[in-house]
Amino acid sequence: MSEQEQIKIAYQRAQKAIRLRPSVGQGTHMTKVRVRDGMTCEIEDGKWKFVADEVQGLGGNDKGPNPGAFGRAALGSCLAIGYAMSAAALGVSLASIEVDVETDYDARGMFDVDDSVSPGWSGIRYHVRVESSAGEEAVMRVIEHADKHSSLLDSFTRALAIQRHVQISPSKE
Repeated sequence: MSEQEQIKIAYQRAQKAIRLRPSVGQGTHMTKVRVRDGMTCEIEDGKWKFVADEVQGLGGNDKGPNPGAFGRAALGSCLAIGYAMSAAALGVSLASIEVDVETDYDARGMFDVDDSVSPGWSGIRYHVRVESSAGEEAVMRVIEHADKHSSLLDSFTRALAIQRHVQISPSKE
């Protein structure tokens, strides 16, 4: 069985399970982040472990990508996986998929230099490159389908309710 057939079967199985019991597709995920050394962060998400940091020039230890790299990677990989999944579900063969994500920033906001400048990204662009023997119309159908159902593209493009909870404990030092 080809990889594309395996993806299609898994996709259809998930669709069926969620249609029969919508609660199967609902829940909450948690990622735990701990600062261990200066700004070096250990990140745990289930069985996965990552490290995020800042470059030495910004006071970090340069032990991993900065959070912006993870944000771009999250969006790019979500889109690329979505294209592979949609191609399998729609029966369109894609020989290769690449997604580049670009973000624009102005560090004056992040470094408290100018309060009129947002500390976040001012723009996001993604570039999709696909090799396929299928026609342009079929490939665009895959891309449009995947973009429409991309959880992170949706999350990046709309305002979300965010709650902050703070717990302060006395130091053991």
